[in-house]
Amino acid sequence: MSDVLFEEIPSLLLRTVPESADCLGEKYGMPAEEAVLTEDAALDLHSVLAECFTASVLMPQLESDTPDTELLARCWEFVERLTAHSLESVRGAAYFEVLEALLNADGLVEAAWPYMKERTRARALMMLDFYGVHLPGINRSPGCRSPRST
Repeated sequence: MSDVLFEEIPSLLLRTVPESADCLGEKYGMPAEEAVLTEDAALDLHSVLAECFTASVLMPQLESDTPDTELLARCWEFVERLTAHSLESVRGAAYFEVLEALLNADGLVEAAWPYMKERTRARALMMLDFYGVHLPGINRSPGCRSPRST
């Protein structure tokens, strides 16, 4: 998987997850196709991921009783590209703005797990271990009970 240039990550988001277009357009006050080409969109990578990907697209799908599985697959493909990126700043943005957001409500890591790819799962496991969160079937044997801490 080859790196996308840092400044092209917002465009990659829009291509991979076009459902982010409304938020991107609102955030920058212009059509999403133009917004992702601005320097601001790339420099605002953390807020773009937090607002226009995680909060507006990913989390609602993970919390839905009837998630769009094709959309979730595309979302996690996008996250996988970020977690495999050569720049630590890009990997860090994915970690802080996407993976850590899964800890905000019970069941989100479990809902996301089937869609995550290899590198993303490895980062998620590191996050869970760092925060001392143990989830049956993910980083703890089924049947073992441990309080969830965040």
